[in-house]
Amino acid sequence: MQLLSVTWNVDPVIFSIEGFGVRYYGLTWAIALGLGVMLFGKFIRREGLSPKLLDSIFWYGALSTIIGARLGHCFFYEAEHYLQHPWQLLNLRQGGMASHGAAIGLLLGLWMFSRKNKMPYIWSLDRIMIAVCIGGAFVRLGNLMNSEIYGTATSLPWGFIFVRDKQTLPMHPTQIYEALCYLAGFGLLSWLYFKRDAGRRRPWLLFGTGLTVVFATRFLIEYVKNPQEAFEQGMALNMGQWLSIPFVMIGAGAVWYSLKHKISKR
Repeated sequence: MQLLSVTWNVDPVIFSIEGFGVRYYGLTWAIALGLGVMLFGKFIRREGLSPKLLDSIFWYGALSTIIGARLGHCFFYEAEHYLQHPWQLLNLRQGGMASHGAAIGLLLGLWMFSRKNKMPYIWSLDRIMIAVCIGGAFVRLGNLMNSEIYGTATSLPWGFIFVRDKQTLPMHPTQIYEALCYLAGFGLLSWLYFKRDAGRRRPWLLFGTGLTVVFATRFLIEYVKNPQEAFEQGMALNMGQWLSIPFVMIGAGAVWYSLKHKISKR
């Protein structure tokens, strides 16, 4: 018998003005982007680089992340619908952002940033993972406020009953699980960067470690997460897991490469 659980009935809209609602989910995305800017400002000052780089990496990074996240959801999970109704791609109020799409978009955006500013691509890749981990934690809290992307039924005492999604049984709060794992990844990467100077002494280590932490977390937690789409029913691995495997492999390869090669003297 379930003796303990959390009844979750939070309104996802913070307040409304003239029918336009300001939502927690949008706020957490804004916090994620703001923290990214703050961190890159710190990296640039610490390494004695031009402050002009901050504006450039913000625009390339922010726009590519948002566009990639939106397109990733539309084409990984609802391709048939959006191919038939392409104008709805722009309707962000309908929701639908995918972390795998955000990752692909961000990789492309940082490549363009690196070319424009004549910076080594790995410079931005290594450092972006610190921002990705803390930002990802806030975005998952936004999912919690939306009562979405939660797990299967559980008898554990921290199960959440998502009232707004018409649930009556406690479910795994997988949003919190992911957020905690990403926070742990943020702590590890911050230690490697600030205490071990991995950004300059071990290129690829931050990128590989961060990528592995984020997508291995996503892969494992999917086992207790409800399928997001009908087509995932009965799949041995769901779409999120299939999409995570290449990122984990790339991350592990980057860590191996970093550890096998000589320490950079930059």
